[in-house]
Amino acid sequence: MDKILRVLLVEDSEDDALLLQRELKRSGYAPIMHRVDTPEALELALRSPEWDVIITDHNLPGFGSDAALRLVRESGLDIPVIIVSGTIGEDVAVSAMKAGASDYIMKGNLARLAPAIERELREAEVRHQHRKAEETIHHLAYHDSLTGLINRHRFEQRLTMALRNAKDWNSEHALLYLDLDQFKVVNDTCGHVAGDELLKQLALVLQDHVRESDTLARLGGDEFGLLLENCPIDQAVQIAEKLLQAINAFRFSWGGKTFSVGGSIGLAAITAHNPSVDDLLRNADIACYAAKDGGRNRIHIYKDEDVELQRRRGEMHWVSRIRWALENDRFVLHRQNIVPLQQGGAGRCCEMLLRMRDERDQLISPGVFLPAAERYNLAPAIDRWVVRTLLEFLKTQAGKIDGSQGFFINISGVTLNDDDFYDFLRQQLRDSGVAPAQLCFEITETAAIGNLSRALSFMQGIREEGCQFALDDFGAGLSSFSYLKTIPVDYLKIDGAFVRDIVNDPLDRAIVDSINRVGHVVGLKTIAEFVETEAIRDQLRELGVDYAQGYGLHRPEPLTKCA
Repeated sequence: MDKILRVLLVEDSEDDALLLQRELKRSGYAPIMHRVDTPEALELALRSPEWDVIITDHNLPGFGSDAALRLVRESGLDIPVIIVSGTIGEDVAVSAMKAGASDYIMKGNLARLAPAIERELREAEVRHQHRKAEETIHHLAYHDSLTGLINRHRFEQRLTMALRNAKDWNSEHALLYLDLDQFKVVNDTCGHVAGDELLKQLALVLQDHVRESDTLARLGGDEFGLLLENCPIDQAVQIAEKLLQAINAFRFSWGGKTFSVGGSIGLAAITAHNPSVDDLLRNADIACYAAKDGGRNRIHIYKDEDVELQRRRGEMHWVSRIRWALENDRFVLHRQNIVPLQQGGAGRCCEMLLRMRDERDQLISPGVFLPAAERYNLAPAIDRWVVRTLLEFLKTQAGKIDGSQGFFINISGVTLNDDDFYDFLRQQLRDSGVAPAQLCFEITETAAIGNLSRALSFMQGIREEGCQFALDDFGAGLSSFSYLKTIPVDYLKIDGAFVRDIVNDPLDRAIVDSINRVGHVVGLKTIAEFVETEAIRDQLRELGVDYAQGYGLHRPEPLTKCA
């Protein structure tokens, strides 16, 4: 079957045009030819990009091949141009080739025409594929492969331009940081394929509700950014409200199930006063977290004077430092002894206490960085580090440390929601060869009660491995004693707030006494925290508390001194 060839022919002789057509047919082509003989007709024909090849005579009355080549260059089309002429000198041919001609052929040797066309078509296709690959690479460099929206890198470039504009012209723009609510439900229920499809559909929904001048981007995961140029904060709030309405109205169906999602939006003004793009993104991100904490599915505007947002800003500063500490092994384990108070009490125990070593090798206490770790879901990674480090240490000290010595490890409430932590812990125990009975995991009363079903499942699984559990800070949450009937723990740690003034405050003494008695009734060993003086220790011994822990008994020291 003949190959169709779309030819734009620049020729004033109809006889020569028929001669070219006959030669192309003889060579196996089915030419579709359009003949022009003036610059105006050629310029009009070049508005169509459908031509495979342009064949031009060298000399037309008042219109030569040099003019034709110039018009083709100006059109921007990548189409082979072959000069076919009765007479053309070598110098003219070389000049034509430099001007962009692909080849020149004498009318007396038309047998060269088809091979020349085939060669130029192949080379044109190679150029086309090369350009297509470059365009794909360029697109991927600046766009999200899933949704087709621009990516974070490109979005930050646009933010930089907007911030520069605000500083140069005192203009005002707005940044929206959108985080989807309940997206994890779709991922957990239907898998990541469903989650990806939801994001693609929702990206289209969001695009339908933004202005043509706005810039919408996927920043990562289920987070989107929106740059509203020349948009005061009041107008930005209206746009954000419409986006929330669109998200709330959106329904996602997968596998016979229908899901609804919500969104939390942080809004930050872009003005001449903003120091940098990083600060802008941080401000909007902080406001987004505030919207989530405020009940989700709402908008929060960042304001410098907002005390709560300033606190979050400080926490987010710690997020990068925590990640740095994890990547560079900058955490350190200390130990604090848990001392028996009664005759015949069990053997030595100690609690693992975490410290961070900063850039100047100064130790930072956990109270400074753990709130940020828990809020931004870094606590499970820290808990993994603690378990892994302790078990590696105990493995190296096998035979040197009394096998009956217990090691108490704090587990964050956030880690209770980590589906993989139980499997991680079980594998670590088996790989280390450490007796599970040596480990006792501490969970605060507040964390356990706040997610009781999850806590019970986690505790039961770990206890089946042979580990023990302690309920930490008991009394701080003012929870009912009835929970002690259902929570499978071995130790009850009495909150230090009641222990510290036990000598001078009769009410604190009564509370400690009651917690200790109830704990013993349900078969638990009791541990009093914050024991800072001998007088407190004596009071606790008199009340029958089993163990004590605090600076008055033992100041924390590096774990390595345990050897």
